[in-house]
Amino acid sequence: MKKDPYQIVKHQHVTEKARMLSELKDSDSNPCIARFKQPKYVFVVNPLANKQEIAWAIEEIYRDRNITVTAVNTVRVKGKRRRMRGRTGMTRSFKKAIVTLEEGDAIDTI
Repeated sequence: MKKDPYQIVKHQHVTEKARMLSELKDSDSNPCIARFKQPKYVFVVNPLANKQEIAWAIEEIYRDRNITVTAVNTVRVKGKRRRMRGRTGMTRSFKKAIVTLEEGDAIDTI
């Protein structure tokens, strides 16, 4: 029994750094950066998911675009302490996956 791909991959993580990673493939300004032809995208994923499940889920979700995942790197982001209205608390911890696609593939949903 396979899991639902939307239970493994929650949503795309949209930050300034994630946007920069996805646009490395189009950059020609710096010769060092111009070597990156494989696009990278960042997703928030289920903390219990492994790299093989994440790769399968991304390929299933974007099956209509016929993409191939070449690598998956995962990072656990710990919650930060913060105060709001005099009360202390924590932001939620989450797991994010940096997914590298094959050269020429793209997910342009941002």
